[in-house]
Amino acid sequence: MIATEALKKDHRVIEKMLDVLEKISKKMEKGDNVPSELLKKASDFIRNFADNYHHMKEEDLLFKAMEQKGFPIEGGPIAIMLGEHNDGRGYARALAEGVEKYASGDSGAKKVIIDNARNYAGLLAQHIQKEDNILYMMANNILPEDFQNELLDKFDKVEKEKLSDRGRQYYVDLVDELDKAIA
Repeated sequence: MIATEALKKDHRVIEKMLDVLEKISKKMEKGDNVPSELLKKASDFIRNFADNYHHMKEEDLLFKAMEQKGFPIEGGPIAIMLGEHNDGRGYARALAEGVEKYASGDSGAKKVIIDNARNYAGLLAQHIQKEDNILYMMANNILPEDFQNELLDKFDKVEKEKLSDRGRQYYVDLVDELDKAIA
């Protein structure tokens, strides 16, 4: 496996969470109760796995490696990806705030949760397609396999730093747990 394939594996997990977010949104729209603990776990996944772990591997390692090979950070595909990461962070923050309000009994927070869950999911679904089908192909063309293997080693270090004692598998399992709980 090379570094871009590892990132694509993360994308498949994130896509499952995007499906969970849509299911949550539909339930809340129908007026069904969604336990706040489930919402907190979904928010934790977004902040810690999708952003703090996955996006940091891209931003701190892959994108910088591409920049060293001549890809601009200030413009072009990388700049677009960075902008979308920041947009996603805004939705994730608003979602987390909505979840906290909902957990404290504010039923008006449902709309905030639904809107931001859907905005986040819509953004990330398109974002993932661009990375998988355009940006990662560009990376594969300029980053030799041995260099991508070095990136894989660095990804392991990021996992230990960013996910600490939980590890990647915790979040893979969490998505499955949430999917079953919301079904």
